[in-house]
Amino acid sequence: MFKTNVGTVDRVVRIVVGLALIAFALGYLAPGASYRWIGWIGVIPLFTAVFGTCPLYSLLGMSTCPVAKPR
Repeated sequence: MFKTNVGTVDRVVRIVVGLALIAFALGYLAPGASYRWIGWIGVIPLFTAVFGTCPLYSLLGMSTCPVAKPR
């Protein structure tokens, strides 16, 4: 479907950031914050890490994957 353009280190960082943002949204990091809903943006880095492709990287012609280089 999409070409892989997210490398291993990039995937790990995206997973960690995504999980941290979701933990924030669920109230584990800041239980009393009224703006916790913004943490749900963490779903995006998780999806890009799982599928190995980033739409923004595709638009900019970038790749952090050593196997698949941009054309």
